[in-house]
Amino acid sequence: MSDSQDAARDLLARWPVVDGHNDLPWALREQVRYDLDRRNIAADQSAFLHTDIPRLRAGGVGAQFWSVYVRAGYAGDHAVSATLEQIDGVRQLIARYPDDLRAALTSGDMEAARAEGRIASLMGAEGGHSINNSLATLRALYELGVRYLTLTHNSSLAWADSATDEPRAGGLSAFGEEVVREMNRLGMLVDLSHVAAETMRDALRVSRAPVIFSHSSARAVCDHPRNIPDDVLDRLPANGGIAMATFVPKFVLPAAIEWTLRADENMQAHGLDHLDTTEAAMAVQRAFEAANPRPMATAATIADHLDHMREVAGIDHLGIGGDFDGTAFTPADLADVAGYPNLIAELLDRKWSEADLAKLTWQNAVRTLRVAEDVAREEQARRGPSNATIEQLDG
Repeated sequence: MSDSQDAARDLLARWPVVDGHNDLPWALREQVRYDLDRRNIAADQSAFLHTDIPRLRAGGVGAQFWSVYVRAGYAGDHAVSATLEQIDGVRQLIARYPDDLRAALTSGDMEAARAEGRIASLMGAEGGHSINNSLATLRALYELGVRYLTLTHNSSLAWADSATDEPRAGGLSAFGEEVVREMNRLGMLVDLSHVAAETMRDALRVSRAPVIFSHSSARAVCDHPRNIPDDVLDRLPANGGIAMATFVPKFVLPAAIEWTLRADENMQAHGLDHLDTTEAAMAVQRAFEAANPRPMATAATIADHLDHMREVAGIDHLGIGGDFDGTAFTPADLADVAGYPNLIAELLDRKWSEADLAKLTWQNAVRTLRVAEDVAREEQARRGPSNATIEQLDG
């Protein structure tokens, strides 16, 4: 093991990774319908998943935002009920592995978990379709433990535009702005991964609390619409938020964009969704990759994004959001949740200081949630819940 690897593991023992986005709950739903006897993550599950407890430990993960994502094609009450099932799945995980996982609702809970040597487990809902145009449903998700909402997934909503769909709202509609204000009042982080650049700008204008990008990288380094433009990164310091660099090859490596489009088309030709992680779907992906060797991202690729993001936004506004178990393909040396030391070693070799790396891995994310909690107390002292409807505000 290199000196940098030793130093990386030592740093992560003190300042573990807060990862902004992991899709293990959806993978468990798709593969085994949350049957933890069939996917016991206390043991090695590398044949099926990017994530299990031994590899989380090996990777130096101290806090995880578990995504309670449901597909953007789910609509109305179907989206809400499926999100509730995802939340229940995370609760089952935490209850089954209490020696390793601790439910976390606050920044204080995150620090307590670190002190105990457990992995703080938070939840993030991925896509505003999960609230079915209802601020009351948003509040219910918060009460159930959801601590961020990604405003869209891959499809635009009537009130918020996605990065990967045609615009419907021109950024945020009036109701979309009210969603952001209500999230501020609750203490729920506004997540701007997946949203269109104009939605990002509108949310930064409206939000009194820090925003996050739970799994997005730099558009200037890889020109993909899922990434963050420099003008938005430049506005993060004034907002206090963080951009959590992701590892998805097609978002970080320009050469991987066209290859992944072909891989997605191959999945569709087999009647499969490109986000499908079932055994049958992964067999199709592996066969395609064997016949069509893919361009390989590495930890150095991610470090290039972080170097740029640091230059534009500053060290206080960076984090990590791997998107494990939400992508079929991963970088060569960040293949699963055990890989974070490879990224930290790469950054140490690039002369990032230990103080800066502690901010990247742990301190920035905890601070962001803490400030959102402070803003929520101020907002709750000032006003009550909003009962506005999309029909009232958007007509």
